[in-house]
Amino acid sequence: MINSNELIKNKNKSDINKVNLKNFKLSMQDELFASLAYKLDLKEEQLCNYTSKLENTVKDLKKCKNCKGIDYCNLEVRGYVNYPKVIDDYLIFSYTPCKYKKDELKNESKVTFYETAKNLRNAKMSDIMLDDKARVEVLKYIKEFMDDYPNKKGIYLYGSFGNGKSFILNAVLNELSKKGASCVSVYYPLLLKELKSTFNASDNEGFDLLYKELLICDVLLLDDIGAENNTPWARDEVLGGILQTRMDNGRITFFTSNFDLKELEEHLSETSSGSEKVKARRIIERIKQLSKPIILVGENKRDF
Repeated sequence: MINSNELIKNKNKSDINKVNLKNFKLSMQDELFASLAYKLDLKEEQLCNYTSKLENTVKDLKKCKNCKGIDYCNLEVRGYVNYPKVIDDYLIFSYTPCKYKKDELKNESKVTFYETAKNLRNAKMSDIMLDDKARVEVLKYIKEFMDDYPNKKGIYLYGSFGNGKSFILNAVLNELSKKGASCVSVYYPLLLKELKSTFNASDNEGFDLLYKELLICDVLLLDDIGAENNTPWARDEVLGGILQTRMDNGRITFFTSNFDLKELEEHLSETSSGSEKVKARRIIERIKQLSKPIILVGENKRDF
């Protein structure tokens, strides 16, 4: 005996399929829609279930057709088209970057920043001022470094406050990251506070993860070293451990400081426990092994 409910259900399903197929055939009159459907290489009976979503994709593609660049994008998700892909005879829609977005992603920096100002995170080599004679030595070495990466030492860049030291070296890190290097930039005084807070927590997993990243990244920038409140823990356990591990493994390290190496040694030797010159000297020797000291003099360029 035939179940009447099944008959009704099958009839409704058949009607829906007919409507879907009719709508699909109407949409196929659009040249771009038809081109997309043919590329997917599925039967009409399968494709017609996705007519509405395919129409939305076609709308996005038409918007992209005469687009002049990512800054002119008016898609719902900037730079991305909700594009279909066939997986096991089903259509899966996912947001796929357009050609302009792909270029943007390709050139996007992948540096990990800790406590770093926004203007430094966005630093670019092309924005470095080249008409300053005080920068000749550092820019010459940076060119040599980039041409021979990763076979040269990092830089210990020191000089007066606000003359562009941090901007220059963060720009170098951003450029290196585009070449595939794993780079980390840290504002050293605040990093110590962050490490101390995670180290003192009941579960110091956060300390271990952050500290390990500083040890193993391809390129590390310790920004404004010498501006921290010096303690034996910060000098010997944190800084000493970072420098020794990176030196042993040949990992590139950059520094910025307002102190030259002699002044930094004096700073590192003085703690609440008294003067500890031998331990300070040990840190300085590691810095010399890792980097080339270069002075940067000149006026305050904090606003560039």
